[in-house]
Amino acid sequence: MSSRGSRQQGHAGAALVITCEHGGNRIPAPYREFFAPYRALLDSHRGFDAGSLIMARALAAAFGVPLLSATVSRLLVDLNRSVGHRQLHFDPVRELPDTRRQQILQRYYQPYRSQVERFVTETIAASGRVIHLSCHSFTPELDGHQRTADIGLLYDPARPGERALCARWKHMFALHAPELVVRRNYPYAGRNDGLTTWLRKRHSPEAYVGIELELNQKHVARTTQQWATLREAVIESLHAAMTACDDPAAKPKPGRGPNRPIPTQSPNAVSEPRRRATGVRT
Repeated sequence: MSSRGSRQQGHAGAALVITCEHGGNRIPAPYREFFAPYRALLDSHRGFDAGSLIMARALAAAFGVPLLSATVSRLLVDLNRSVGHRQLHFDPVRELPDTRRQQILQRYYQPYRSQVERFVTETIAASGRVIHLSCHSFTPELDGHQRTADIGLLYDPARPGERALCARWKHMFALHAPELVVRRNYPYAGRNDGLTTWLRKRHSPEAYVGIELELNQKHVARTTQQWATLREAVIESLHAAMTACDDPAAKPKPGRGPNRPIPTQSPNAVSEPRRRATGVRT
């Protein structure tokens, strides 16, 4: 588990925070022998969200904002699931004695969730509003079904701030990277069990905006330049969407030209002292 960066404010008074719950497939030493038969599974989309941590780090660096991330495999404990959810642990882990599962929760799950909750709460207290972007990725094919999107933006349609930001972000993708297929609440529903859903129960829609960014893993497997281009498109379109939120009347600008650099942070930022929509998420 790691965190870095300092709060940055801007974008209609909101502070941006980045998290990554499935950043790696690390198995801590006490459980490595137990997972020895599942090495191939750990290296697959079941073990972690390929590319999600790279994307999260790029976003945090570009905007100059905090990143809270974890690299323990979701097969040991899924940090994006609530306690009691069937997918909190890989099936063999669920069969361990309750004392061992509680040790896993106390050592890896609870510290991460508590850190994110504390940071979000403190950011809201300092800035009045937080935009929380949780970075994930999804396998291009699941159970023989091809996923028909390059990028998914997950949110709760009942929360106006989330709905508005995702609509604006999708619009900016169409301007800056029209070749990408961007879908909202795909390949999962934004109201499904997850870290953002858990935080919504603790903070009002006026104070908390939680978005899950989902990247199709086919882009991670492509050439270095193609993967870098996708990350640039995500950063540029989000920057444009959040800048537009500052000024609702702002007209969208054309896409980035070959000599126009990706902005390193918002120009008005200042430093402060899964099966389909309702099933298994992979």
